[in-house]
Amino acid sequence: MNIAIRADASTQIGTGHLMRCLAIAQAWQEVEEPVILVMATLTPALETRLKLESLEVIHLSIQPGSTDDARATVAVVKGLGINWVVVDGYHFGTEYQQILKKAGLSLLFLDDYGHAEHYWADIVLNQNVYADEFLYVNREPYTQLLLGTRYALLRQEFWQWQGWQRVISPVANKILVTLGGGDADNVTLKVIQALKMIETEILEVVVVVGGSNPHYEQLQLAIDLSRGSMRLEKNVTNMPELMAWADVGVVAGGSTSWELAFMGLPSIVLILADNQRPIAETLGEMGVAVNLGWHEDVSVTDIAQAMKRLLLSSGMRAEMARCGQELIDGEGTARVLMHLQNKPLRLRPVRQEDCKLLWEWANDPEVRAASFSSEPIPWEKHLQWFSNKFNDSNCYIFIILDNQDEAIGQVRFQRQDRNQAEMSISLDKNKRCSGYGSRIIDIATKEIFTRTSLQVVYAFIKQTNEISIGAFEKASFKKNGTKTIKGNVAIHYVMFKSLE
Repeated sequence: MNIAIRADASTQIGTGHLMRCLAIAQAWQEVEEPVILVMATLTPALETRLKLESLEVIHLSIQPGSTDDARATVAVVKGLGINWVVVDGYHFGTEYQQILKKAGLSLLFLDDYGHAEHYWADIVLNQNVYADEFLYVNREPYTQLLLGTRYALLRQEFWQWQGWQRVISPVANKILVTLGGGDADNVTLKVIQALKMIETEILEVVVVVGGSNPHYEQLQLAIDLSRGSMRLEKNVTNMPELMAWADVGVVAGGSTSWELAFMGLPSIVLILADNQRPIAETLGEMGVAVNLGWHEDVSVTDIAQAMKRLLLSSGMRAEMARCGQELIDGEGTARVLMHLQNKPLRLRPVRQEDCKLLWEWANDPEVRAASFSSEPIPWEKHLQWFSNKFNDSNCYIFIILDNQDEAIGQVRFQRQDRNQAEMSISLDKNKRCSGYGSRIIDIATKEIFTRTSLQVVYAFIKQTNEISIGAFEKASFKKNGTKTIKGNVAIHYVMFKSLE
């Protein structure tokens, strides 16, 4: 399979649509073919960023969102043999979707507030906290809805921060300001002026602007004239590091909100566009952020006072960080990819909170009977084992999830040398005898061969464990003799990495 993305970015449109599509593109490139971006408007700075991501950009000289746009997009993607199109933007409506669908294309449509009169897409994705089915009453019977922040799209640079926990400083002094890629009204300048009103010598501020921001020189001058430690950065690629560095953020109420929540960064939110209002208001009500409202109604003094309160209240910041990280778990992009690939199962790396679940699975009587040591495992012994394995760079443990995020089982690979790893698998007792075993083995071995330099995966299975033997053989593992382990005859099964 391969996909094309149809989205635009400019000072007027902003960069949010493109950035969340970039998350899908990055995830797709991890497991599938290259991604094509079809665009009518794009700034040179963003085009450079996309090229660094190895993404090919095809330019259309048409009115964005028009029927000519839809027909041109169909011609491009069908000419390239592409079958999935991801469309994101408020100028794409009902007729646009209908043209793509009638051309035989599969369509993922990203939406924020139900702006189309009717939805023809195969999948409609609304990642917002207020997303609800009532927004999409007028849709085709086949249209699948992916709604809510469990589908929040985070770019690749955030993936390695999964499970990271913020340390809350008693008194905060590091501030990150990021008000979107465009900021046509130059609200960033107002925020800079507000921060100058905070009388402290230890304040550190990083102001981030996008390549389409037309006020860069004016902002740089304002920062040069400031007394404190303040710097301006443009087109940054290390946003997670900056969010981890900061104690507090000042942001716009767009899709960056989900990144900030994931990173647990307490933030003050300003509304810069009408579509940001429901996000900012809901996050404020949930205690994830401080919503100051529409930017024109907020004074420089208002911003300064709100910032002082947040900087001085460690309790308030700790609660905001907790609420944010509970809201966004960072799995959204992987969930969306499952639906694009029509896969019933996915793997995710084990987390600290999985410790008890693994212990319960390990102590299931059938699991113990299939193991080479059949005695029950005490909790204290399991805790030590889990801590060792979790911190072992040669051990890879994955939880297997279905498309409803229900845990099916676990797979573990223990690297024995540079090229080989031993594999073990166990399933939840309610998921056995359902055909999961061979599929999980197949998915997991492909994943470990992709992620690592391993060339061989093997398993030892008790000669009496007919179910596991059948699963490994169905997954194309080859028998390679036997071995006696702790008094039990075990069959040695081997899988070699394909050279294709």
